[in-house]
Amino acid sequence: MDGAEALPCPAVEASLVDRGAALQERNRKVRFVLLAILVANWVVAAAKLVFGLMAQSASVTADGLHSFIDGSSNVLGLVAMGVASQPADADHPYGHGKFEALASLGIGAMIGVGMLELGRMAFDSLVHDKHPTVSVTMAAVMVFTLVINLIVTRVERHYGQKYKSSLLLADAQHTLSDVFVTIAVLISIGLVALGFPRADGLVALAVMVFVARVAYGIVRQAVGILSDTARLDPAQVSQHTLAVAGVRSCRDVRSRGMEESVYVDLKIEVDPQLTTAQAHEVADKVEEILHGAYPQVVDVVVHVEPARAR
Repeated sequence: MDGAEALPCPAVEASLVDRGAALQERNRKVRFVLLAILVANWVVAAAKLVFGLMAQSASVTADGLHSFIDGSSNVLGLVAMGVASQPADADHPYGHGKFEALASLGIGAMIGVGMLELGRMAFDSLVHDKHPTVSVTMAAVMVFTLVINLIVTRVERHYGQKYKSSLLLADAQHTLSDVFVTIAVLISIGLVALGFPRADGLVALAVMVFVARVAYGIVRQAVGILSDTARLDPAQVSQHTLAVAGVRSCRDVRSRGMEESVYVDLKIEVDPQLTTAQAHEVADKVEEILHGAYPQVVDVVVHVEPARAR
């Protein structure tokens, strides 16, 4: 019995199949949301870029480039979800879910690129005294794109929380950064019209601070997934495990994975007089209770050992 590992019982195996099908459906819906957001982001980017170039407005053109980065991140997300939704295989026995975290990391990098563009805008405004050419049409276009981005952010955050998608939530944060860039441009337009030409650079610097915080939060979340940060409280898992009849001790609890797909392994000690079959029954009960306590758990590995003499 020493070193025996529990084999999933039929009920658990059926549950895992259902979870796999649900995960596939969830990934399909996430891809659909990303595609819809991609269209919205590129409509916004095209409006800003075309009008910015026509009006010879550096800040509006730069804001359009920032929106184009939003669209590019959606393309990255669609590609990543196409890979992440693939089932586990021989080379990736734990599935491909981490590709979604890799995409989130890529979005964080893109935000960093946008932050550099904001820095260039601020430098040109403060040092070279460059500022937008103020017009009512420009303000109207910026307000229009602002409304679209606010709607996109709200919708994407809603579905990110609904489907527990780190990618959608990260991209919603990215779009929110574009909202603040647009607000900054609108504020600078107003201040320039009032006779403060360098206000554009000062506002851009303030936005850079916000964008930096957004990028840090996204990168930290993605790194947590990729570095196998613990997902469950070991003490709480041990408490659930020790409630199972026949379990004398629980130790070496480990968990990892993404928010919606967590893997757990642990060691338990049982009466050394139990047969192998009886020990596996105890382990099966542990597996069942952990699946019930944590719906996000997709796999539990229970290592069974005989209880040591105290």
